[in-house]
Amino acid sequence: MKLKLVLMILGIGLFFSCDRKTEYEKVKQRELESGKVVDELFLGLKFGMPRKEFFGTCWELNKEGVLMQGAHALKVQYKPELPSGKMANMFFYPKFEEGRIFYMPVEFQYRDWFPTNPEYSSENLVMDVVAYFEELYGEGFFKVEDSSGAFAMVKVDGNRLVRVHIKSLSAVSVDILDLRIKDIKDIAS
Repeated sequence: MKLKLVLMILGIGLFFSCDRKTEYEKVKQRELESGKVVDELFLGLKFGMPRKEFFGTCWELNKEGVLMQGAHALKVQYKPELPSGKMANMFFYPKFEEGRIFYMPVEFQYRDWFPTNPEYSSENLVMDVVAYFEELYGEGFFKVEDSSGAFAMVKVDGNRLVRVHIKSLSAVSVDILDLRIKDIKDIAS
Protein backbone atom coordinates (compact mmCIF):
# COMPACT_ATOMS: atom_id res chain seq x y z
CA MET A 1 0.00 0.00 0.00
CA LYS A 2 2.81 2.42 0.89
CA LEU A 3 4.61 1.55 -2.35
CA LYS A 4 1.49 2.40 -4.39
CA LEU A 5 1.14 5.71 -2.56
CA VAL A 6 4.81 6.60 -3.14
CA LEU A 7 4.54 5.67 -6.84
CA MET A 8 1.35 7.70 -7.21
CA ILE A 9 2.97 10.76 -5.60
CA LEU A 10 6.04 10.38 -7.82
CA GLY A 11 3.82 10.01 -10.88
CA ILE A 12 1.86 13.16 -10.05
CA GLY A 13 5.10 15.05 -9.41
CA LEU A 14 6.54 13.93 -12.74
CA PHE A 15 3.31 14.85 -14.53
CA PHE A 16 3.41 18.43 -13.23
CA SER A 17 7.17 18.88 -13.60
CA CYS A 18 7.26 17.70 -17.23
CA ASP A 19 5.15 20.59 -18.45
CA ARG A 20 7.16 23.47 -16.98
CA LYS A 21 8.37 24.76 -20.32
CA THR A 22 7.13 28.18 -21.31
CA GLU A 23 5.00 28.64 -24.41
CA TYR A 24 8.05 30.14 -26.13
CA GLU A 25 10.22 27.11 -25.28
CA LYS A 26 7.53 24.73 -26.55
CA VAL A 27 7.07 26.63 -29.81
CA LYS A 28 10.83 26.93 -30.34
CA GLN A 29 11.38 23.20 -29.74
CA ARG A 30 8.48 22.23 -32.01
CA GLU A 31 9.66 24.52 -34.82
CA LEU A 32 13.30 23.42 -34.63
CA GLU A 33 12.27 19.75 -34.58
CA SER A 34 10.09 20.31 -37.67
CA GLY A 35 13.23 20.62 -39.79
CA LYS A 36 11.69 23.59 -41.63
CA VAL A 37 14.35 26.03 -42.87
CA VAL A 38 13.40 29.68 -43.37
CA ASP A 39 16.19 31.94 -44.63
CA GLU A 40 14.28 35.05 -45.80
CA LEU A 41 14.89 38.29 -43.92
CA PHE A 42 13.75 41.31 -46.00
CA LEU A 43 14.76 43.31 -49.10
CA GLY A 44 16.31 40.20 -50.67
CA LEU A 45 18.58 39.58 -47.68
CA LYS A 46 18.68 36.13 -46.13
CA PHE A 47 20.37 33.94 -43.55
CA GLY A 48 23.52 32.33 -44.86
CA MET A 49 24.19 35.19 -47.29
CA PRO A 50 27.94 35.76 -47.60
CA ARG A 51 29.29 39.12 -46.43
CA LYS A 52 30.31 40.12 -49.97
CA GLU A 53 26.83 39.35 -51.34
CA PHE A 54 25.24 41.37 -48.50
CA PHE A 55 27.35 44.41 -49.40
CA GLY A 56 26.60 43.94 -53.12
CA THR A 57 22.84 43.72 -52.49
CA CYS A 58 22.91 46.82 -50.27
CA TRP A 59 25.03 48.67 -52.85
CA GLU A 60 22.46 47.94 -55.58
CA LEU A 61 19.56 48.96 -53.32
CA ASN A 62 21.47 52.13 -52.43
CA LYS A 63 21.94 52.99 -56.14
CA GLU A 64 18.17 52.53 -56.58
CA GLY A 65 17.52 54.91 -53.66
CA VAL A 66 15.92 52.19 -51.50
CA LEU A 67 18.67 52.11 -48.85
CA MET A 68 21.09 54.69 -47.55
CA GLN A 69 23.88 54.84 -45.03
CA GLY A 70 22.35 55.69 -41.68
CA ALA A 71 23.83 57.87 -38.94
CA HIS A 72 23.20 55.10 -36.41
CA ALA A 73 25.08 52.21 -34.81
CA LEU A 74 23.17 49.95 -37.21
CA LYS A 75 24.63 51.36 -40.39
CA VAL A 76 22.00 50.72 -43.09
CA GLN A 77 18.83 52.84 -43.23
CA TYR A 78 15.55 51.98 -44.94
CA LYS A 79 12.41 54.12 -44.80
CA PRO A 80 9.37 51.82 -44.87
CA GLU A 81 5.76 52.82 -44.57
CA LEU A 82 4.30 50.78 -41.72
CA PRO A 83 0.84 49.16 -41.89
CA SER A 84 -0.65 52.09 -39.94
CA GLY A 85 0.37 54.41 -42.78
CA LYS A 86 3.02 56.07 -40.60
CA MET A 87 6.53 56.45 -41.99
CA ALA A 88 9.44 54.96 -40.08
CA ASN A 89 13.20 54.82 -40.09
CA MET A 90 14.49 51.26 -40.04
CA PHE A 91 18.16 50.72 -39.23
CA PHE A 92 19.92 47.37 -39.58
CA TYR A 93 23.29 45.71 -39.93
CA PRO A 94 23.81 41.93 -39.68
CA LYS A 95 26.16 39.84 -37.63
CA PHE A 96 28.15 37.18 -39.46
CA GLU A 97 29.27 33.73 -38.39
CA GLU A 98 31.99 32.28 -40.61
CA GLY A 99 31.36 35.11 -43.07
CA ARG A 100 27.60 34.46 -43.42
CA ILE A 101 24.57 36.28 -41.99
CA PHE A 102 23.05 34.51 -38.98
CA TYR A 103 21.61 37.43 -36.98
CA MET A 104 19.93 40.66 -38.04
CA PRO A 105 19.43 43.31 -35.35
CA VAL A 106 16.97 45.98 -36.48
CA GLU A 107 15.70 49.20 -34.91
CA PHE A 108 12.58 51.14 -35.87
CA GLN A 109 11.61 54.72 -35.04
CA TYR A 110 8.62 56.70 -36.25
CA ARG A 111 9.92 59.59 -38.34
CA ASP A 112 7.38 61.96 -36.75
CA TRP A 113 8.05 60.85 -33.16
CA PHE A 114 7.74 63.56 -30.55
CA PRO A 115 7.72 62.88 -26.79
CA THR A 116 4.34 64.49 -26.12
CA ASN A 117 2.50 62.83 -29.01
CA PRO A 118 1.04 59.50 -27.77
CA GLU A 119 0.10 58.50 -31.34
CA TYR A 120 3.84 57.96 -31.99
CA SER A 121 4.65 56.15 -28.73
CA SER A 122 6.88 53.09 -28.63
CA GLU A 123 3.84 51.09 -27.42
CA ASN A 124 2.06 51.89 -30.71
CA LEU A 125 5.28 51.41 -32.68
CA VAL A 126 5.82 47.88 -31.34
CA MET A 127 2.39 46.79 -32.60
CA ASP A 128 2.96 48.56 -35.94
CA VAL A 129 6.31 46.76 -36.34
CA VAL A 130 4.67 43.41 -35.52
CA ALA A 131 2.05 44.14 -38.21
CA TYR A 132 4.87 45.01 -40.65
CA PHE A 133 6.58 41.66 -40.04
CA GLU A 134 3.24 39.82 -40.22
CA GLU A 135 2.90 41.23 -43.74
CA LEU A 136 6.36 39.82 -44.55
CA TYR A 137 6.28 36.53 -42.63
CA GLY A 138 2.61 35.82 -41.87
CA GLU A 139 0.73 35.80 -38.60
CA GLY A 140 1.76 33.91 -35.49
CA PHE A 141 3.38 36.41 -33.14
CA PHE A 142 2.68 35.86 -29.45
CA LYS A 143 3.51 37.79 -26.30
CA VAL A 144 6.32 36.69 -23.98
CA GLU A 145 6.70 38.46 -20.62
CA ASP A 146 9.47 38.37 -18.07
CA SER A 147 9.07 38.67 -14.32
CA SER A 148 9.41 42.48 -14.44
CA GLY A 149 6.46 42.81 -16.81
CA ALA A 150 8.60 43.73 -19.83
CA PHE A 151 7.37 41.98 -22.93
CA ALA A 152 8.37 40.97 -26.42
CA MET A 153 6.30 39.81 -29.35
CA VAL A 154 7.81 36.62 -30.75
CA LYS A 155 7.41 34.43 -33.81
CA VAL A 156 9.33 31.25 -34.59
CA ASP A 157 9.21 29.74 -38.09
CA GLY A 158 11.42 26.67 -38.28
CA ASN A 159 14.90 28.05 -37.59
CA ARG A 160 13.95 31.75 -37.83
CA LEU A 161 13.21 33.59 -34.57
CA VAL A 162 11.76 37.13 -34.73
CA ARG A 163 11.59 39.05 -31.45
CA VAL A 164 10.10 42.58 -31.32
CA HIS A 165 10.40 44.65 -28.13
CA ILE A 166 10.46 48.23 -26.89
CA LYS A 167 13.97 49.65 -26.63
CA SER A 168 13.23 53.22 -25.51
CA LEU A 169 10.57 55.93 -25.57
CA SER A 170 11.10 56.34 -29.31
CA ALA A 171 12.52 53.04 -30.55
CA VAL A 172 11.63 49.40 -31.02
CA SER A 173 14.25 46.68 -31.44
CA VAL A 174 13.84 43.58 -33.55
CA ASP A 175 16.08 40.53 -33.36
CA ILE A 176 15.93 38.12 -36.30
CA LEU A 177 18.04 35.07 -35.54
CA ASP A 178 18.88 31.76 -37.17
CA LEU A 179 18.37 29.37 -34.24
CA ARG A 180 20.47 26.72 -36.00
CA ILE A 181 23.55 28.87 -35.31
CA LYS A 182 22.89 30.43 -31.88
CA ASP A 183 20.11 30.86 -29.36
CA ILE A 184 18.79 34.29 -28.44
CA LYS A 185 20.25 33.99 -24.92
CA ASP A 186 23.71 33.80 -26.57
CA ILE A 187 23.22 37.13 -28.35
CA ALA A 188 24.25 40.20 -26.36
CA SER A 189 21.41 42.73 -26.17
